[in-house]
Amino acid sequence: MATCLVLLRLLFSLLVIWGSAVQIHGVELGINYGQIANDLPSPTLAAVLLQSLNVHRVKLFDADLNVLIAFSNSNIELIIGLGNEDIQKMTVPTEAENWIQQNVQPHIPQTKITCIAVGNEVFSSNDAQLMFNLLPAMKMIHKTLVNLGLDKQVMITTPHSFNILENSYPPSCGTFREDLAEYIKPLLSFLSQIKSPFFINAYPFFAYKADPTQISLDYVLFQPNKGMKDPTTNLLYDNMLYAQVDAVYSAMGHTDIEVKISETGWPSKGDPDEVGSTPENARLYHSNLIKRIQEKQGTPAKPSVPIEVYVSALFNEDLKTGPTSERNYGLFYPDCSPVYNIGLQDHFPTNGVVYSSAVSNINALSVFSLLIFVMAYVILV
Repeated sequence: MATCLVLLRLLFSLLVIWGSAVQIHGVELGINYGQIANDLPSPTLAAVLLQSLNVHRVKLFDADLNVLIAFSNSNIELIIGLGNEDIQKMTVPTEAENWIQQNVQPHIPQTKITCIAVGNEVFSSNDAQLMFNLLPAMKMIHKTLVNLGLDKQVMITTPHSFNILENSYPPSCGTFREDLAEYIKPLLSFLSQIKSPFFINAYPFFAYKADPTQISLDYVLFQPNKGMKDPTTNLLYDNMLYAQVDAVYSAMGHTDIEVKISETGWPSKGDPDEVGSTPENARLYHSNLIKRIQEKQGTPAKPSVPIEVYVSALFNEDLKTGPTSERNYGLFYPDCSPVYNIGLQDHFPTNGVVYSSAVSNINALSVFSLLIFVMAYVILV
């Protein structure tokens, strides 16, 4: 086992060195790495897979020790999660300090923890006490980070469900639900104060599934379409995701808080009533989104601010509850084979070093990364 770990560390080093040598920049796409399954590969193999794809941003839903160790020295930036069940405890100074000292401090700088996501979709929980405790918990965690000298390295925020909006159409008229105002307004003030982003989980698939006869499939899949013009701003939207993001900006009323997409995705399989849940639609959604990310696009209302996105998810997770789609958001099967090809390797910037011949053009990093991945798989198996 010790020999295997040494070899894996060597593989990581080779990836980093080779990536620097050929000067190819990573895909600016983030990926959610969930583990609600009983057949997933080890965290170490997951880290190698992400390295082979040249993905440098990963969002976790917890602070699993094995994952934090596996991603050390990997050049991957991590958002770690603190569960809803722990929020109340985080309002106590000693509990917050213990959590940071156990889950954050020992892993920096070798593991690039850049953010703590406090809870998940708390304002959709219908739990008044949980909603009340969220902001005090965030403030206590931030204060602890400041006391430990970690606040410049690690920011905090909390992801929200898109259903916290009362209105999202047109985007310029976006508003939050009135019953959440007492929680959201002070939260926004705090995020502004500490210069942290507003995380939103936005899934155009949900809107299409609910009304496929009225919502254009091309519009939600980033395919060519006539788009939608906001009658107030006259801004033209050619996809729903951007419209959702700008609706959040409108609802916030803050110009100093950036909206980031903490979750989005499209399932490759669903129940009979889950219209549109096919591998081809999932491929189109993700591949078209990646193209826009690589072009550093902003939304119509914020054209100079490239969107930051974390797609769901790295793997299909067979123990998730709910409709069939919930278990089929993964880009990869648990055996690390792709569910469909979204062309991650096809969207490296054109200034990457490419080896050419009369027969073919081969991306040096893609080939080398693949070899590294195969070697790691053999070692672990």
